[in-house]
Amino acid sequence: MGRVVAVATCALNQWALDFEGNLKRIVRSIGIAKSSGALYRLGPELEICGYGCSDHYYESDTLLHSFQVLAKLLESPATQDIICDVGMPVLHRNVRYNCRVIFLNKKILLIRPKISLANTGNYRELRWFTPWTKARHVEEYFLPRIIQEVTGQETVPFGDAVLATNDTCLGVEICEELWAPNSPHIEMGLDGVEIFANSSGSHHVLRKAHTRVDLVNSATAKNGGIYILANQKGCDGDRLYYDGCAMISMNGETVAQGSQFSLDDVEVLVATLDLEDVRSYRAEISSRNLAASKVNPYPRVKVNFALSSSDDVAVPTCMPIKWRHHSPEEEISLGPACWLWDYLRRSKQAGFFLPLSGGMDSSATACIVYSMCHQVCLAVKNGNADVLADVCRIVNDETYVPEDPREFCKRIFTTCYMASENSSQDTCNRAKLLAEQIGSYHINLNIDAAVKAIVGIFSMVTGRTPLFSVFGGSKRENLALQNVQARVRMVLAYLFAQLTLWTRGMPGGLLVLGSANVDESLRGYLTKYDCSSADINPIGGISKTDLKNFIQYCIENFHLTALRSIMSAPPTAELEPLVDEQVAQTDEVDMGMTYAELSIYGKLRKIAKAGPYSMFCKLINMWKEICTPREVASKVKHFFRMYSVNRHKMTTLTPSYHAENYSPDDNRFDLRPFLYNSTWSWQFRCIDKEVN
Repeated sequence: MGRVVAVATCALNQWALDFEGNLKRIVRSIGIAKSSGALYRLGPELEICGYGCSDHYYESDTLLHSFQVLAKLLESPATQDIICDVGMPVLHRNVRYNCRVIFLNKKILLIRPKISLANTGNYRELRWFTPWTKARHVEEYFLPRIIQEVTGQETVPFGDAVLATNDTCLGVEICEELWAPNSPHIEMGLDGVEIFANSSGSHHVLRKAHTRVDLVNSATAKNGGIYILANQKGCDGDRLYYDGCAMISMNGETVAQGSQFSLDDVEVLVATLDLEDVRSYRAEISSRNLAASKVNPYPRVKVNFALSSSDDVAVPTCMPIKWRHHSPEEEISLGPACWLWDYLRRSKQAGFFLPLSGGMDSSATACIVYSMCHQVCLAVKNGNADVLADVCRIVNDETYVPEDPREFCKRIFTTCYMASENSSQDTCNRAKLLAEQIGSYHINLNIDAAVKAIVGIFSMVTGRTPLFSVFGGSKRENLALQNVQARVRMVLAYLFAQLTLWTRGMPGGLLVLGSANVDESLRGYLTKYDCSSADINPIGGISKTDLKNFIQYCIENFHLTALRSIMSAPPTAELEPLVDEQVAQTDEVDMGMTYAELSIYGKLRKIAKAGPYSMFCKLINMWKEICTPREVASKVKHFFRMYSVNRHKMTTLTPSYHAENYSPDDNRFDLRPFLYNSTWSWQFRCIDKEVN
């Protein structure tokens, strides 16, 4: 009697439209699964074409190339004698579906379309796909000729069905279906499905991993069963980092855990589990068995194949493990670092350029690059040949082996302190010391000549010379003079990024890194087209509060003592004249609100869906110990005025690593107008009425 099954899941670093690379990674994962004794292999959502194809899903080329890859997989010796479950888009009766294609020994067993599509936040699946709404219904799918020639099949089952092997029953969920209130695994489990397989394209958000783990474990805690989850990992071409965490759970407990952050393009988990443990677990849940006796059955696709062998009494099975979660500071250290590495190697650039101001945000960005260098050296030390090959190409040296993160950092990371007459010696020293400790190639320069030249042109044309406020100038003059400095820095950053390596006799250019945090973007506390304008920004989705904690983490774990003085210094843009050689301008005074308040405003605006009136109503209770209702009203009004007049800046926001669910990213996550009536007259009158 067969009872012990070996199943495999994986996390693959797929890349949108990289059909050749995606095929190689899929084949490699199947080979690893087979060599580990698995007879079923599950892969991530839409792994053949890559999840992030966006509007390329509309193109017939994407469908064609996906089927061409599927044909290669069907023909590959690696896919023989193992049930393979892969993801790709499929056009059925002129409707496009997000599908799983399950096959065995050159025969397609089932094409299972996604039932619940992800369509919130960063996800737009309803734009490209249609959900399958015919519950427990199967139709004939006519295969394209390139597949018919391989399988000898003309049609295959397409729809909501489960697989019945000789020893068990297996059902499929696709990503969002696990998160839905009416998840298919509930009814499938009641209908006798013992193994649930979920292929996901789930991205990283700070503090989110435990939610996913809890959902998987709870899926089988009430109903029994084996739950297998595969996920994409890495940057597949946009702002998201897919964070792996492939896992296998049985009867409510985790038995196998994959890494959340890793430079390995292919990671495979295999678990050996006893089906009798599922059956005995279910046997004593009388409420479950009563519901199961009345369930509407699923169509079953019979498969003459077993996931177990008849002689398995001595086969050891996996035991439950305790899931190890990363702290938020570890997540910031690892997630954006892995995202940067993918972006660097796939963009075929030679490194990064960062304007390093000596403040907390740019220092946090520098620390993330340093963390990336640590991860690269560790991966090479552990024998990752793919990472080593990428390193050699990036540094243009086939013999190079990175061993010391500081030495590797020197090769691929250039930092630059751009001083002006308004810069303090303190920030200059902080930037220089941090650069020394992480090993970056550091440049000091002064922008005053360029600023004076630009202001001089304006004065020559208009006959007027703007002044800072401290010298009698208006607010408009003061702001314009600050913006000139900021924008000059952006122009110089791109010039040095393009030519710095050339001056050092090295090939290639550098990616410019931005360092505006999520709170500043929300408030609009940045100059449009200043150093916040860059190629990519690893901290653009992270709050100031979390960045402070991350800096402390770097002090303790990377021993970067230069960060101590950076942490203790008040945040400042250093764009206004010094007073007695000391900084007089600070961010929180400029903004008229604290960073802690900004985080609260951001979460209420986006996550709680609060407009001005609702935000006021919530905050008079949250802040009743520290603010009067009138003070709360004043704070809320000031935030919404500043948010609305600066919202236009979000249309040009540098692509940022998505890490917070209150990100104001205008590209796809936070869709809002960028021309507001900033008086909010009706809304503010409602607030005033409540105050009175």
